[in-house]
Amino acid sequence: MRIDLHTHSTESDGTDTPAELVAAAAAAGLSAVALTDHDTAAGWAEAAAALPAGLRLVRGAELSCASDDGRGRVITVHLLAYLYDPTSPALVEEQLRLRFERRQRLRKMALRMVDDGFPIDPDELMAAMPADAPAGRPHLAMALIRAGVVSTVDEAFARYLTGGRYYVPRTDTPVARAIEMIAEAGGVTVLAHPFASSRGPIVSDAVLADLAGLGLAGVEVDHPDHDAPTRARLRGLAGELGLLTTGSSDYHGTNKTVRLGAETTSPDVLDAIADRATGCKVLVG
Repeated sequence: MRIDLHTHSTESDGTDTPAELVAAAAAAGLSAVALTDHDTAAGWAEAAAALPAGLRLVRGAELSCASDDGRGRVITVHLLAYLYDPTSPALVEEQLRLRFERRQRLRKMALRMVDDGFPIDPDELMAAMPADAPAGRPHLAMALIRAGVVSTVDEAFARYLTGGRYYVPRTDTPVARAIEMIAEAGGVTVLAHPFASSRGPIVSDAVLADLAGLGLAGVEVDHPDHDAPTRARLRGLAGELGLLTTGSSDYHGTNKTVRLGAETTSPDVLDAIADRATGCKVLVG
């Protein structure tokens, strides 16, 4: 069995619709795929309706959270939430706040670029997304590609979208509160790419231990941004802390070069996630 527990659709910053994503997952030989768009469950219904025979759908989301890194700095960490109840009031309210702030942030970044003569249209950029969709920097990166400013999403992030004049910060959910909210909604939490230092500052081993004590269920070990020594270290730490270990592609369609199923999770781990969840169940096509 091949299981990929971290993917994105057009409901956040991927390029496949939810229906296209589950079709691509089946074509890639996956037996289960998790749809984990940023701060939204909006793609679940479409993915479920289009689910190919034999493919299992793990409904989820990826939440941007704020955490102490263990060295006195507040950093962004990403929390994967699986099989939660999307109608849980506290979670609904927080996801609405996050999506609104994402849209405001993206527009501010685009306007700063326009002020400096970049050939992009902030109104066109925002109108191209559904009104309630979580807007992300990859959307602005794609606009820069279409305008001929950069050639790739990675180039856009490296030159313009990570720090510097055009970067606008956001107010993320405290990670302890996010873990608590997902638990209240009957879901299971896994820390996404926790030691991916190429993305920026990472949490210390001590912080990871603290999160495990707060109810974090697992860590994403096998991820494209983790090299072999990092995976070995993280797997050992997970064993010490009693955390589940997952593997996922973090697929974004053509926004990234990583293919579906590039990293996978063992069936036993998916079973453990499903057994712990009370918010919703894995769907089977």
